[in-house]
Amino acid sequence: MTLVWRQVQRAFHLETSSPRILKMCPSLNRAFWTSVIKLDLQTKPRMPPCDFSPERYESLAYDHALEIHRKHLSPVAAAYFQKPLMLHQGHMEWLFDYEGNRYLDFFSGIVTVSVGHCHPKVNAVAQKQLGRLWHTSSLFFHPPIHKYAEELSALLPEPLKVIFLVNSGSEANDLAMVMARAHSKNTDIISFRGAYHGCSPYTLGLTNISTFRMEFPSGMGCQSTMCPDVFRGPWGGSHCRDSPVQTIRKCSCAPDCCQAKDQYIEQFKDTLNTSVAKSIAGFFAEPIQGVNGIVQYPKGFLKEAFELVRERGGVCVADEVQTGFGRLGSHFWGFQTHEVLPDIVTMAKGIANGFPMAAVVTTQEIAKSLARCMLHFNTFGGNPMACAIGSAVLEVIKEEKAQENSQDVGTYMLLKFAKLREEFDIVGDVRGKGLMVGIEMVQDKMSRQPLPCEEVNQIHEDCKNMGLLVGRGGTFSQTFRIVPPMCVTKPEADFAVEVFRSALIQHMERRAK
Repeated sequence: MTLVWRQVQRAFHLETSSPRILKMCPSLNRAFWTSVIKLDLQTKPRMPPCDFSPERYESLAYDHALEIHRKHLSPVAAAYFQKPLMLHQGHMEWLFDYEGNRYLDFFSGIVTVSVGHCHPKVNAVAQKQLGRLWHTSSLFFHPPIHKYAEELSALLPEPLKVIFLVNSGSEANDLAMVMARAHSKNTDIISFRGAYHGCSPYTLGLTNISTFRMEFPSGMGCQSTMCPDVFRGPWGGSHCRDSPVQTIRKCSCAPDCCQAKDQYIEQFKDTLNTSVAKSIAGFFAEPIQGVNGIVQYPKGFLKEAFELVRERGGVCVADEVQTGFGRLGSHFWGFQTHEVLPDIVTMAKGIANGFPMAAVVTTQEIAKSLARCMLHFNTFGGNPMACAIGSAVLEVIKEEKAQENSQDVGTYMLLKFAKLREEFDIVGDVRGKGLMVGIEMVQDKMSRQPLPCEEVNQIHEDCKNMGLLVGRGGTFSQTFRIVPPMCVTKPEADFAVEVFRSALIQHMERRAK
């Protein structure tokens, strides 16, 4: 932020949202305000250095790629930005497009690149395994699968020691649903509104975001319950979240007693008493909702919810597809931040840094229940390439202290982004933990109504134009998802914050015209 901008803030002691300031201070000349904004924008945030040079792009012409996409690729697939980015190469936290433009990747391929694009150690392991053995089915033993199973199981508490290897998060959650029903001998499964657990015909019953829902029956036997969202939900205050940043909503709760949690638990009980059978199969929960915009629950909620589910004969499933492998910083697994022990854990995405791999981890007892019902077989799950890469990722996380970096840089970045909430009325909430941060955009803090999608789109475009790639989420696509690879540094976090601030200033200038 420039000196001029800081001086304006200090002079008026107000949030730096120009229409709001103009309304409160009619004497403030609009032309002066606009000139201040333009002066600030003359200094474009300087991108941190990168010691990597991409190869020269020599593949398809951009227009040809667009034509192929239009003719031959799924019409359902959407691309970010008015002119979709065509990426050519990646290196750690950086991406390069076909024209050689460099971008700081703060979306990680939808929270998937955990230790960095084309990490040298992971690359070397993949290349070595590629020359040794690409594939063999699980009908045959191969060392990478046994090595990986031993390493992964060591990172999970007892009795979560039996591992099923599959290819994607949807497939992992699909299998976990079968396990829950096989073990409980019940049908009904509960998940939160706003949850995203996959797009297979089975898991679509658990996914409660209208964009992904179908207009015909799928995922039978699933029921949704109110998401305990302490920002957008009916209850929430200033002590609810396990985060360095709380909502600006006021409440009368003591730090160790959350009234919002109690209210949401009553809603959960209401679902159990009215919408499902007396005995249920299970309950799925992301420790922090990802696709819904990094939504955090009140402290203590999951612990009480798990107890209620088990009283009804159900099993508790933690979906760690986005939260696992150290991303939250304080713990390796998201469920540990809630002080709960699930019966089943699903994981994918960062498990292999972008290579197609996923896993379901459960107890011996539940695994035996599944075995009594079916023969589970997966052609590609646990193949030698995936397991070798998975082991390399675990090694890098440990050697390079990626979890510790998530805690350190993530907290630093979260607190920096939180300052934007004080400056701009359209920044309704900043939340998260470790390197999983959400910035929810609103029309104003009082109403908390989502900022219109076309306005959010433009802010998104402006960030990209300044070299920063971020994700989107939320029911109305109103929340920016900030989830960089775990190798990110503080100078890069500073750059991201300054880019986002500049994009917001540009937006306020457009509004002021």
